[in-house]
Amino acid sequence: MKISVLGSGSTGNSVLLVANGTRVLVDAGLSAKETARRMSMLGEDPNSLDGILITHEHGDHAGGLRVLVKDLDCPVFMSARTREAYICESRRVGIASDEPRRRAEALKNRLIEIDSGQAFRIGEIDFHPFTVPHDAVDNFGFTATHGGVKVATVMDFGHITTLITERLRGCAAIVIESNHSRDMLKTVEHYPWELKQRILSRLGHLSNEDVAEWLLDGFDGQARHLVLAHLSQRANNPYLAKITAETAL
Repeated sequence: MKISVLGSGSTGNSVLLVANGTRVLVDAGLSAKETARRMSMLGEDPNSLDGILITHEHGDHAGGLRVLVKDLDCPVFMSARTREAYICESRRVGIASDEPRRRAEALKNRLIEIDSGQAFRIGEIDFHPFTVPHDAVDNFGFTATHGGVKVATVMDFGHITTLITERLRGCAAIVIESNHSRDMLKTVEHYPWELKQRILSRLGHLSNEDVAEWLLDGFDGQARHLVLAHLSQRANNPYLAKITAETAL
């Protein structure tokens, strides 16, 4: 199984999973045009997608969905609560007044509802959604299994639960959030205190230090590939995230 991070961060999140003839997109936070461009760089075409999974309703994970699916024939998988929140999210962020209707129409006859803990299959890949704590209505992480190989994607969550630790056991590769350095976040001048508190909360975003603690206490050591994702541009940097994780290992 091949896992490719098309985009990660507040500007848009999307991960492509490929197993033989099966292609699945986890989240559609990039624009449709950018998704197609980045897939093309990998020799892939959005028209080949067998399904799109949406973890939660926030714009950096679902903002490109409506336009992306307009010309595609694949189903969209999300929970019933996430569907309602996705439609209503456009009202909250002040997008065009007809956007809720357009989002609802885009999902018509293509939505497949999923629930935490209930496994499902797309083509040759078996998926297992699990709940992760974030300030969204029903946020999921996913494990994906093909040919006995399991990988996981888990982003946008404030702390590592026992369930998350269990779901990540036995994975060959893990894409996990490492959003910020706690010390760097506290000194970012552009962020109001309320935003910093939200990010640091148990329903916010995982820090480099949180990842290190998990690597020390909860990681089973089986994953050969660990991808640190959703790095903040202002409160983190790739070197710091990497060295913090490597020190824990």
